[in-house]
Amino acid sequence: MNRHKNLARGAAVTTATALLLGVAGMAMAEENHGNQDVDVNVGISEIVDPGVLAMSVSGTATTLTEDGSTVSVRQFKGTLPSVTVTDTRATDEIPAGAGWYVLGTSTDFTGGAGQPAISASHFGWAPRVIDGGESGQVAEGDQVDTSMDSGANAVGLVDQELLALASDSGAIASEGQWTANADLFMKTPATVAPGDYTAKLTLSLFE
Repeated sequence: MNRHKNLARGAAVTTATALLLGVAGMAMAEENHGNQDVDVNVGISEIVDPGVLAMSVSGTATTLTEDGSTVSVRQFKGTLPSVTVTDTRATDEIPAGAGWYVLGTSTDFTGGAGQPAISASHFGWAPRVIDGGESGQVAEGDQVDTSMDSGANAVGLVDQELLALASDSGAIASEGQWTANADLFMKTPATVAPGDYTAKLTLSLFE
């Protein structure tokens, strides 16, 4: 009996001692002996996008109005919205020998009330460079006459026709921007059906 009591007393003492040591250990772990900060630095550079060759047009529509008609030919005139080509590329981003050019082509004129369409061959233009840059190396395309005219260029805007071009992109890239437009004209027989007509003139930039 005494032996059991002694064992129980010894276990209690051991447990109490373990608890005291645990508390002392916690106290020692929580004691702060000083702090040291570490600055963390990172340099994030600006993202530099590559330059681009791009085209913008100052408007999405234009209207032809009658001007210069005769007893046999109806003539309508207008102006193409300004077309601006921008090049933000560095010289080393431009392929050697590359040149850019803008082409235009038109659909037929569709009658709004079901009247017969007017072929795009009746629609022509006279390109004009407005701002060709300081070097003057941007050239305008030739005038394209209508099928009602005569001559080698009397074909209308049926196929892709040249508005403006630069033969050496790299040589003029530093100028950055150039602008062109065109005088537009349509000629039809005097017997053309009256009414509203619409066509789509598509401009495309290539290099």
